[in-house]
Amino acid sequence: MNNNEILDMVFKISDSIECEVDKDGLVTILEKQDHRIQNFFRKLKFKIPMYKKTTLDKYGSCVFLQIDGKKTVKEIGEGLEFKYGKESHPLYERLLIFFKSR
Repeated sequence: MNNNEILDMVFKISDSIECEVDKDGLVTILEKQDHRIQNFFRKLKFKIPMYKKTTLDKYGSCVFLQIDGKKTVKEIGEGLEFKYGKESHPLYERLLIFFKSR
């Protein structure tokens, strides 16, 4: 896959993903922990949270909030650069790592 193909990719957030956005615009992704083993240990009164929470930094939150199933990686990168300027560089290297990890 060449660079242009990657920049033209479009991502969509799964309907099964829940998230919260705080007053500062930081996104916390909530991953439900309802595996049968976790539920079994909850019945035994182990304190296992129902959700695993992952809070994104300002860059990750900005990217996450732009993912709508329509914008390309390039457009999301442009939005990130518009908001944070050179502070967001190396821009596309960071974006590719972000999208690979999700």
